Amino acid sequence: MSIHPTAIVDSSAEIGADVVIGAYSVIGPGVVIGDRCKIGPHVVIQGPTRIGEDNDIHCFVSLGGPPQDKKYNGEPTRLEIGHRNVIRESVTINRGTVNGGGLTQVGDDNLFMAYIHIAHDCHVGNKTIFSNNASLAGHATIGDQVILSGFTLVHQFCTIGAHAFTGMGSAISKDIPPYLMVSGNPAAPHGINKEGLKRRGFTPENIANLRRAYKVLYRSGLGLEEARVELLKMGEEDASVRTFAEFIGNTRRSIIR
Repeated sequence: MSIHPTAIVDSSAEIGADVVIGAYSVIGPGVVIGDRCKIGPHVVIQGPTRIGEDNDIHCFVSLGGPPQDKKYNGEPTRLEIGHRNVIRESVTINRGTVNGGGLTQVGDDNLFMAYIHIAHDCHVGNKTIFSNNASLAGHATIGDQVILSGFTLVHQFCTIGAHAFTGMGSAISKDIPPYLMVSGNPAAPHGINKEGLKRRGFTPENIANLRRAYKVLYRSGLGLEEARVELLKMGEEDASVRTFAEFIGNTRRSIIR
């Protein structure tokens, strides 16, 4: 363990093996930091916050601060961050609220570039990439391997399905089904994330089926429920299409269309 002499670490904080804490960083009570994490200079981590192993946290990051919610009244809500995340300069991630389940949660192997904000009660999956200045309002859910391009804004309670991709400056006010590419303000669909799916091992057959599913949803003229029924039939032969159909059935804010 290496803690810079100017850092302030509360005596109740639990610091794992081989952790590095940089100059002027502040680690508060109720914080747990896993093995081999690197905490840069001028980082503030407030508890209750639990951080897994092998995370790389850069300067001026603020983790576990109270939620930006006027209803919050000091309740002991939490932030949980998984393993092997890279959290770049000036990222802010807030704890949850009682009304939102009390937990903000981040998975494993994510890259959060500079000036990202993840608000209270958000749930972020694994292997996502948030480019500079992307922001999540409260209660948003981001699936695995989603890419948010720079300055993407996600409205509260929105869900973005796995493998989706947003263009620069996108404004998301409805749910995005998995596998889609969207862009614009307001964001609109522009096909499936074909190149991303190729890189992640989807077969040509999977991709062809998802393209057909996209056409059913966005080009056939069917109503949303009618399209979902057709997609469920197609999903009997392809699990990826079934996931697509099930997402539509579970949407909270309706979908981008």
